[in-house]
Amino acid sequence: MKTKIRSPKERIEQQREQAKRVALKALRRARKAAEESGEKLSEWEGEFLGSVEGRVEKYGRAFHDPEKGAPGTSLSIRQSVKLKEIAGKAKGRKKPLLRSKNGFGRGRAAI
Repeated sequence: MKTKIRSPKERIEQQREQAKRVALKALRRARKAAEESGEKLSEWEGEFLGSVEGRVEKYGRAFHDPEKGAPGTSLSIRQSVKLKEIAGKAKGRKKPLLRSKNGFGRGRAAI
């Protein structure tokens, strides 16, 4: 069986399509999990899921600025973090504790 050798442009396009499918599946999974668990999403969260899903379907990505995410991804870094938070909320997970500003969990050092 012969395998077709794809050009670099075809491979990039295939990776974009795969990233698009993965992002859409994650968005739909988060919405479905929230509906099934009975967790009420805020108006902002519902609007976020809808608008990001629409942009991914239409453009293949939900962001334009290349500095906000990797070239082969459909969601920016912040969008993927928010999506994980919404999915966690639907599953009943609590937000992680906030860490202190100095990173060590202690107050000011005694001098």
